[in-house]
Amino acid sequence: MTEVQSGQAEIKKYQTYALNVDPLQDDKATEIKLCNFSRPHMRAFHCSWFCFFTAFFIWFAIAPLMPEIKITLGLDKQQIWTSNICSVAGTIFMRFVNGPICDKYGARIPMGVILVGASIPCALTGLVTNATNLSVLRFFIGLGGSTFVMCQYWTSRMFTKEVVGTANAL
Repeated sequence: MTEVQSGQAEIKKYQTYALNVDPLQDDKATEIKLCNFSRPHMRAFHCSWFCFFTAFFIWFAIAPLMPEIKITLGLDKQQIWTSNICSVAGTIFMRFVNGPICDKYGARIPMGVILVGASIPCALTGLVTNATNLSVLRFFIGLGGSTFVMCQYWTSRMFTKEVVGTANAL
């Protein structure tokens, strides 16, 4: 344990790390080793991108089915555009909400909740019977696209300012 300015002992969860860290930047990693899955830095990095990939898959699962959905539901071009806008609106709305949620709770748990929540309407896609149902469904599926905020937050908490841009880009 080390002393902090207040005189109290600083308690760290990990005494040693698999990556080099900067103790002046809250023990954030100063390097990226892509083939490393050690805790906490690289495991968080890999969980972060995998969760966002899952969200991306949920968010765009309907896109290749749209020609068939258009025929089955008898939708016109305007109704399809409306459903697309609803999907993006859900994402934009939740991006504003996710920032404060990450500040209060971190990224892991809210990301898991949103992924589970967005997967339910994705699984219910086959029950859609009209354009309104499709737009509402796409709004709730669009909430999954907002996990981008949590992905960036989680990665930014793990790496120093010198490498966080690279980590977020990967």
